[in-house]
Amino acid sequence: MTATEPARYHAEYAWLPDRPEPDSDVLIEVVDGRFGRVTAGVPVPPPDARRLPGLTLPGLANAHSHAFHRALRGRTHGGRGDFWAWRSQMYAVADRLDPERYLALARAAYAEMALAGITCVGEFHYLHHAPGGAPYADPNAMSAALVEAAAQAGVRLTLLDTCYLTASVDGKPLAGPQLRFGDGDAVRWAERAAAFTPAGGHARVGAAIHSVRAVPADQFAEVASWAADRAAPLHLHLSEQPAENEACLAYHGQSPTALLAEAGVLGPATTAVHATHLTGPDVRVLGRSGTGICVCPTTERDLADGVGPIRELADEGSPISLGSDSHAVVDLFEEARAVELNLRLATLTRGHVTPAELLHAATGGHAALGWPDAGALAPGGRADLVTVRLDTARTAGVPPVGIFFAAGAVDVTDVLTDGRPVVRDGRHATVDVPAELAAAIAAVTR
Repeated sequence: MTATEPARYHAEYAWLPDRPEPDSDVLIEVVDGRFGRVTAGVPVPPPDARRLPGLTLPGLANAHSHAFHRALRGRTHGGRGDFWAWRSQMYAVADRLDPERYLALARAAYAEMALAGITCVGEFHYLHHAPGGAPYADPNAMSAALVEAAAQAGVRLTLLDTCYLTASVDGKPLAGPQLRFGDGDAVRWAERAAAFTPAGGHARVGAAIHSVRAVPADQFAEVASWAADRAAPLHLHLSEQPAENEACLAYHGQSPTALLAEAGVLGPATTAVHATHLTGPDVRVLGRSGTGICVCPTTERDLADGVGPIRELADEGSPISLGSDSHAVVDLFEEARAVELNLRLATLTRGHVTPAELLHAATGGHAALGWPDAGALAPGGRADLVTVRLDTARTAGVPPVGIFFAAGAVDVTDVLTDGRPVVRDGRHATVDVPAELAAAIAAVTR
């Protein structure tokens, strides 16, 4: 993405900064991909300003994505079973991907995210090598495909290069489709990851420990040090399934959270994904260390994972962000309201999360992914914005503050990423999203 010429937008309503601005008609200026002046109460738009009817929000951030999972939508939901049964179907798709096919699938998946108002995505990436585990001629060919896919789709990307070494907590070796995930050990993972520099200013690289079952505890420090040395974000799956906790307790004698804390992995630069099945001490350790929490409610309900202690984690000090994970749904409005609605189901009470907290969760992924200068309609920040109609069958009569309890991705009309128009009038600027998704998914599911 490149800097754009100065532009002005006249928003009917805008969320500034913690609530929708009560005065309508907000003039937003963009210069070189950054917000300039943001002025409320401008009733007459300048002749060169693009009118944005509805509510304009900061660009949304999807902090946890597995782009290739988009090919599974509608194919894994009809039967019985659990996360582990679903995982076998996921591996079958993973085994059919190469750099060319992954570029096509990820481009379409990221463009779908742009249509939903997402301007930044964190790709939790472990499809490193060819099927069977042999490296490509370029060991980071799959990483390069994802970076190019994001550029073509018009979103920023943090490539969370994921260390994935074992099949279980007790160190069983990778086998079958998992072989392409592994680098042998954390040192070789670090060498490969360090050799990759993403092209273009829209992408940066972070690190990930897949989980306590996929990285031996004595190799956590190598991954964490790699991230710390580069001031890069570090993400990890945490306590997504009770079986993972039970295996960790049986082998290490402590919970995954305690194990990671002992290794010095937790802290403000770290984001734990899911964090669903936690003990009270786990919650306190995560919160008091400032470790971020990325919840993925639509995936967690789709896989029957459960509802985590999100309110308690936030109250203890953990920043909350959102992810679409398996892309059973790509709609951060749905993810945001599901935070509250899932807690209502779990607790039989209402009113756990305020609208402002839902917006912070939907935009908090920018900071979690290493883009702290995005996520607010504020002068000097990255010019990411998303406009949502207030006159659709879902949003008509809804006050702007209630947008996260009413709107969906289908109500998004306009999206800017770093000042670049990516979606206009509900259409992607460069990608025929339905056609490209259909073709890319067919290529890996036939």
